[in-house]
Amino acid sequence: MDFNQIVSVLHSLLEESKVGVLTTVDDRGYPHSRWMTPALLPRFPGRLFAVTGSRFGKVGFIRENPKVEWAFQSRTLDRIVSLKGRAFVVDEPELKVEVLEAIGPNLQVFWRINPKAGDLVVLETEIEEATLFLPLKQESFRAEASHG
Repeated sequence: MDFNQIVSVLHSLLEESKVGVLTTVDDRGYPHSRWMTPALLPRFPGRLFAVTGSRFGKVGFIRENPKVEWAFQSRTLDRIVSLKGRAFVVDEPELKVEVLEAIGPNLQVFWRINPKAGDLVVLETEIEEATLFLPLKQESFRAEASHG
């Protein structure tokens, strides 16, 4: 299974569950995982996008150490996708609008804890490696992205 096929499975998982777990690393080397609502944008293949408040700890963690991991699963746990890559904090109005259009209906909890739209930044992950695990079949597929 190649990279694009794994990303296609990821796309179906995002349509189904709407969420994934983002893991960053703090300045002491400890991992921090949190649920996020990401999106794949067709015009940016090989990249994953989410929004967050600029004051949240993950923003500083990513600026200090951009290596991140994402995890996604189907509701029945028959498909699990994990991604490794480098994340970037992006503060571009046009990209914010595009990401919000893609995930906005799924951000009810986010808006309760971050009501100021002006505080938003985009987290853009350049996917370097994708893994698909099929537990019921005891199969695993890993593929590296070919950026460039």
